[in-house]
Amino acid sequence: MNQPPVLINDTTLRDGEQAAGVAFNLQEKVAIAKFLDAVGVHEIEVGIPAMGEEETLAIKAIADLNLQAKLLAWNRAVISDIQASIACGLKRVHICIPVSGVQISTKFQGQWRITLQQLRDSVNFALDNGLWVSVGGEDASRADKNFLLDVATFAQELGASRFRFCDTVGILDPFATYHRVKKLVESISIPVEIHTHNDFGLATANALAGIEAGCLTANTTVNGLGERAGNAALEEVVMALKRIYGLDVGIDTTKLLDLSRLVADASRCSVPPWKAIVGENTFAHESGIHAHSVLQNPATYEPFSPEEVGWERRVVVGKHSGRHAVTQMLEKHGIKLNSEETKSVLDAVRQESVKKKRSLTTKEVLDLVQNGRYSHAIR
Repeated sequence: MNQPPVLINDTTLRDGEQAAGVAFNLQEKVAIAKFLDAVGVHEIEVGIPAMGEEETLAIKAIADLNLQAKLLAWNRAVISDIQASIACGLKRVHICIPVSGVQISTKFQGQWRITLQQLRDSVNFALDNGLWVSVGGEDASRADKNFLLDVATFAQELGASRFRFCDTVGILDPFATYHRVKKLVESISIPVEIHTHNDFGLATANALAGIEAGCLTANTTVNGLGERAGNAALEEVVMALKRIYGLDVGIDTTKLLDLSRLVADASRCSVPPWKAIVGENTFAHESGIHAHSVLQNPATYEPFSPEEVGWERRVVVGKHSGRHAVTQMLEKHGIKLNSEETKSVLDAVRQESVKKKRSLTTKEVLDLVQNGRYSHAIR
C-alpha cells in the first residue's frame, strides 16, 4: 500500500484531553482510539505516560489492541518520562522541548544549553532502547528563527526521525506559517510535522499552510478539541485536503460524524451547530432562496454531498423559509394547499419561529395546519 501524501497524527487523546474540564476515562480512551483507527488515522498520540497510573493503564490498554495506527506518547525531555513510555509497551515517543525565549526563560531560567543537554540525553536514551523518536519544538512560532533551525538540526543529528513545528499559542497566520515552515523543511532532511492552535481561529488554515510548505504530517484533534481555543480539527483538515487540494489521505470520511459525536459525548463538549463538517447546521437549509435552489441542484449551496461525511441533507422550516420548503414538507405528508393557503401557513410558520426563536419541527408545522382552516386538505 502506498503511503498517503500527508499523515494524520491525531492527538485528541493527549492535547485534546488537555482542554479545560475534559477528562476521558479508560473506556472512553479505548473507544476513541479504536474509532480513530477504524476511520484510517495513521498515527495516534495516546497520552502522557508520566501523568501516572490511570493514564498508563489506558495507554497500555490501547497498546494491547494491536491497532493498525501507529501509537506514540508525548514526553518531556526527561529520561523518567521515556521510561514511563517504555513501561506502557510503546515503541514510539515524541519528545518536546521549549524553543522560544519566553518558554526557556520561564522553565529553564533562560539556560538554553540545559534544554539541549536534556534533549540529547533523552533522545540518546530513547534510541538506546530501540524507540522511534520524534522531537517537537514547543512555541516554535515565537522562537528565534536561527535557534529553531539549530535545534531542529541538532535533533536530526541525534537521530530523531521527525521534527514537530508547534504554533503553541496560535499566533501565526497562514502566510507566516508557510514561510517559516518552508525554511525549516528546506534546512533539514527529516520530515516536518505541523502542530497548530486555534487562538485566532486559524488552526486549520495554518495546518494546511504547513502542509503546503512541505510538512508530511499534521497534528489534529476531533472537533478541534484542545487547550484554550482548541487545535486543528481532524475533520476540517482531512476534508480540506480532500476537496480543496485533491489529496485523499485514506481517511473514511463517511464516519467523521459518528467519530465527532463519540468525542463530543466523551468530552462533554457539545459541537456548535455551525461547526464546519460535523455541525448540526452543516447541511441544513432554511433560507427560501437557498432551500429552493438546493432542492433543484444541491451543488448550488453545498461544497460536497452530506453523505460524504455521514450527514443527510435537511431543509428546515422557519423564519427565513419560502413557499417551496413549506410546500415540499406538507406534500410529503399528503397535504396540498392552494397558493393563498400556503402563504397563510408560511406567515404562521414565520411568526411561530420568531416566538420560539428556532426553526420548527415537522410536527409543529403540521399542527399549525391542523389548527388552521386547512384540515380538509389533509389526506
